[in-house]
Amino acid sequence: MYRFSPSPTGDMSVNDLRVALLNSICAKQAGESLIVRIEDGDRARTIEGKDQEILEMLELFGISYSQLYYQSNNFKYHLQFASTLLDTKKAFICFCLHENEESPCIGTCEHLSPDEVLNTPKPFVIRMKKLDTTCDSFVIMRTDKYPTYTFACACDDMLQGVTTIIRENEQEPTAPKEEHIRKSIGYDQAMHYTHVPSLLCQKDESAVKRLLDQGFMPEAIMNYLLLLSNPAPTEIFTLEEAIAWFDIKTISQSPAPFDIDKLRFINREHIKRIPDMELSKRIGYACENIGKLAKLYTEEASTTYEIKQKVDALFAKKALDTTFEKESKLLQELILNAPYCASFDAFKAYLAEKSGLEDEPFLKLLRLWLTGADTGLDLALLYPFIKNYLKEIVR
Repeated sequence: MYRFSPSPTGDMSVNDLRVALLNSICAKQAGESLIVRIEDGDRARTIEGKDQEILEMLELFGISYSQLYYQSNNFKYHLQFASTLLDTKKAFICFCLHENEESPCIGTCEHLSPDEVLNTPKPFVIRMKKLDTTCDSFVIMRTDKYPTYTFACACDDMLQGVTTIIRENEQEPTAPKEEHIRKSIGYDQAMHYTHVPSLLCQKDESAVKRLLDQGFMPEAIMNYLLLLSNPAPTEIFTLEEAIAWFDIKTISQSPAPFDIDKLRFINREHIKRIPDMELSKRIGYACENIGKLAKLYTEEASTTYEIKQKVDALFAKKALDTTFEKESKLLQELILNAPYCASFDAFKAYLAEKSGLEDEPFLKLLRLWLTGADTGLDLALLYPFIKNYLKEIVR
């Protein structure tokens, strides 16, 4: 059993998503289940609605799971486990409070008698007894009677039958503590850990939602995240293809920088590969020709947001060229009333003949009416995909 355990305290980061992808792929390779556990134990920092955003993000990236849990629903079990540890003398009540409750016990609380504990009217925490040099007497229940993150995770992994944990290496120091908790409770199921290095991201690059809003596609983000610190047989691939060759053991332990330019390249390649109708829908249309048209812009745009801006500009209301106002109005009328022309050469020849315009004024005004810009793609490339929309474009 694998698990992905996000915290609803902010937007999902690329590091969070990468861990979710790794767990999903490895679970599928092993023929095992993946559960999602929303770790909402930090009541002060939990943001309402973030859990649903996380679940929607997982669906968007094709990450399925067999069961959904909320850590807060297990608080009663955490308290029961803590009571068991106190009863078996594997944990103790501690009155040595510090600003940081994770600080070690500095007094003799571990050796207080039951009467001394009962007769001490002070706030207290519950600590595990020190195991060895790998685990000090760390806190498992805070003064507010809620579990610490490490204790809650260890208990929940037992309750939910988790056997494999893949997470960022910043959490590696908690693994011995979790093992100590489980063994002290009497749980002997082996737990397999894999810790992967965090990505080195700029603050404005770390939120997955921000990348999506900028027009990076889910399949491209997935592709890039799996490519980082990991050898791959090909640079561009789908999630299904990655499942066939991915090996968690080959991930480098060196942190990889998040390169937005590389992501742009990968995103551009995925834009070229998706079906034309699908691309059209992603930029707000529903026409195969618009999808084909959109792909023409991949030489100068690398995200669906940038491409949408260019396609939208074609259908936006155009302004008259004040330098050639008379000629501009004439050309507009001719375009709107032109017969159907299969090729751009035929269309251009018809307009040139009827308008009497030549060379620069003609080509400049024609481009402005068709694209709304002075420069851009070759009109001969654009025309096959816009010839059926001329009345919508030239307005």
